[in-house]
Amino acid sequence: MKKHVITMLPGEGTGPEICEAVRRVIDHSGVDITWEYEEIGLDCLKEHGTLLPEKTIKSIAKNKIAIKGPTTTPVGTGHKSANVTLRKMFDLYANVRPAKLIPVLKRPWDKIDILSFRENTEDSYAAIEHMVSDEVAQCLKVITWPGSIRIAEFAFKWARANNRKKMQCVHKANIMKMTDGLFLEAFREVAKNYPDIVAEDIIVDNCSMQLVRNPGQFDCLVLPNLYGDILSDLCAGLVGGLGFAPGANIGDNCSIFEAVHGSAPKYAGMKKVNPSAVLLSGVMMLKWLNEHEAATRIEKGVDKVLAEAKHLTYDAGGTASTDEYADAIIKAMETV
Repeated sequence: MKKHVITMLPGEGTGPEICEAVRRVIDHSGVDITWEYEEIGLDCLKEHGTLLPEKTIKSIAKNKIAIKGPTTTPVGTGHKSANVTLRKMFDLYANVRPAKLIPVLKRPWDKIDILSFRENTEDSYAAIEHMVSDEVAQCLKVITWPGSIRIAEFAFKWARANNRKKMQCVHKANIMKMTDGLFLEAFREVAKNYPDIVAEDIIVDNCSMQLVRNPGQFDCLVLPNLYGDILSDLCAGLVGGLGFAPGANIGDNCSIFEAVHGSAPKYAGMKKVNPSAVLLSGVMMLKWLNEHEAATRIEKGVDKVLAEAKHLTYDAGGTASTDEYADAIIKAMETV
């Protein structure tokens, strides 16, 4: 059995209690992991004067893989997002967010299985903003050919490796003809090398409507940063909410796995928040490490607990605590 050293970033708010529950489940999956706990977020800002202490950066750079709990980003003022800083620092250009229907949550659709591939370092998230005057603020939307080519190439490679059949590029090139036009052109160029995958494009506002009306028609989406952030949250809502929305941030030399949701500070210490999003991000991490047996064991345990519906957290209609839900998954893993 291969041994892994993984950086654990519990984050803040509900992050530490969620990550501890997730660690217990992963440790019971049979995989051999040494966890390096490191700090990130607002508490670091108070203690170290930075969101990302040097010790945390060195641990991620050494291990080349991390799992991260939620952090808080102030709205409108204050420091930059720790998530965006990490993605740019380690060039984590591919954000992968699956949205798959969970039957027990009783959604009004028969089938949803959507993979979103979001370019993670460019677009308006480059955070190049300035005040033109006292009454005018300007934000630059940065789209590059190399950045667009590599996210399209990543998306098509992942789709082919996982037997996906259709890839749609989401854009607004009818209006933003240069920026989104470049992204779309790069997508079409890469698509030529993947004749086995149907390649289409769709305007972002139409995509939003179609996702709500008939999400089962979608397979894989590749999107610039801003559209990817918004529509992947929409997809999470379709399948049951952010509590079940995992994610992976992948670069050529490093990968960080994290949930889509925020830190929910008002629930901190109450141990009532659903850890599934971080846990399923952990499943993605195990698959990335080729620990498929352990990943499958956790997935089956989660499926069994959700199907039995005896130990669900409040967002799924139950009363179980974070730890009770994790304990039920661990028990279920022993029989699957």
